[in-house]
Amino acid sequence: MTGVLSSGLKSRSIVLLLALVVILFLLDLGLGSVRIPVWDTINVLLGKEIENPAWQAIILKIRLPRSITAVLVGAALSVGGLQMQTLFRNPLAGPSVLGITAGASLGVAAVMLAAGSVTTAFSIRQLDIGGSWLIIIASTVGAAVVLLMILAISFKIKDNVVMLIVGIMVANITIAIVSIWQYFSDPEQIQEYVLWTFGSLGGVTNDQLGVLSLIVLAGLFMTFLLSKTLNVLLLGENYAQSMGLNIRRSRILIIAVTSILAGAITGFCGPIGFVGIAVPHLTRSFLNTSDHRVLIPSCVLVGAMLMLFCDIISQVPGSTTVLPVNAITAMIGSPIVIWIIVKRRNLKSSF
Repeated sequence: MTGVLSSGLKSRSIVLLLALVVILFLLDLGLGSVRIPVWDTINVLLGKEIENPAWQAIILKIRLPRSITAVLVGAALSVGGLQMQTLFRNPLAGPSVLGITAGASLGVAAVMLAAGSVTTAFSIRQLDIGGSWLIIIASTVGAAVVLLMILAISFKIKDNVVMLIVGIMVANITIAIVSIWQYFSDPEQIQEYVLWTFGSLGGVTNDQLGVLSLIVLAGLFMTFLLSKTLNVLLLGENYAQSMGLNIRRSRILIIAVTSILAGAITGFCGPIGFVGIAVPHLTRSFLNTSDHRVLIPSCVLVGAMLMLFCDIISQVPGSTTVLPVNAITAMIGSPIVIWIIVKRRNLKSSF
């Protein structure tokens, strides 16, 4: 009877989270430098005509792609962080822990800092820094190189803690290389690269949004398929092996899926931090469960909520100012983690 009540409570919680996502999505579409009433926003989404055609253009061409991107970013990074925390049984693990995000940044630096001012000027002025396919391809290649390196190392290392340390060291190496490039680069190039590191939800075009959606949805689907594996890993590697789980294959699959999610988001939107670490803890605290069949869809919704809220804040409603979304996620994500640590006191009990 208790299990049925608990299952019903979790179902209602997910429905509540879904409703909050819808509300924040509508607010994100309506708020900004130009305030658009909620009913007009809904009518535009339903394909109905409204009195002010300019509002319709603002919603469909500018705000809707950005809001959808926020949902995808929040879902992908949150699920990636959940997988890394479960795999390494470490509350501080996140989607960037294996150096995938740093690898993506290295690829972008190779174009913007090392390739020279001609390539940099072309990619930024002609292709647009926020939505440049050149930047996206460079980021993807950088993330893929680091992923292949990590996967090669994973074949020789069985200890997940050692893998975590190796991932951090790989990230430090890539960050060091980027720092050296910045030291020898022109101030204009450094400024352009720094602007990219701020992260952006508004630079993804409609064509690129379709590609990003397919990648993220595929990654989320693969994560759902790994939910039972993630639950077994919580019991410890020895017990998991006794149940017939192939630890090495499972680890490679989890690393690959997380890398796809984190690499895609970094490539299209730039590095966005704290979401992958904060959301899994917030979701566990809210639902009081470690069952990944519940945590995965919940993390998708909570991550989408957090990114939509951060996007609303970054737009500074009523102003033409747009703040870096990476700074907003840090300002909001860090207090969330601190609050959960103070409330739960022992985060290790969830792993």
